[in-house]
Amino acid sequence: MESKIDRPVSITILGWLFIAVGTMGVLYHLSDFKTLRLPDYQPFLICFVRLLAILGGAFMLRGSNGSRWLVIFWLALHVVLSAFHSRFELVVHALFLVVITYLLFRPRASAYFRGTKPSPPQRPDNIPPVA
Repeated sequence: MESKIDRPVSITILGWLFIAVGTMGVLYHLSDFKTLRLPDYQPFLICFVRLLAILGGAFMLRGSNGSRWLVIFWLALHVVLSAFHSRFELVVHALFLVVITYLLFRPRASAYFRGTKPSPPQRPDNIPPVA
């Protein structure tokens, strides 16, 4: 029986962070439905995007490889949307995208999402062994 690799702490933190951010966003935007006038689709779209964050975080905790791509897509969408706002917002979202992408694709995280143990670093063939 093959043992599953332990979830890296960074993935646990990111998974719960996305669940929390998505949940807070949905709760915050529920008030938008009180003043909803059809065909106003914006509150539905906003809540759908927040639900994507919740799903991405939940499936990240379960080790689903697709959840990494969902979270990256979610962050990239925020970078694009923040381009229509302040430069500060754009820079912050872009930094989040870079840092979180790095955390999600490190060797240990990639091994977790593949369900395999990370391979040890390979030594180049042209370096002589130390005596």
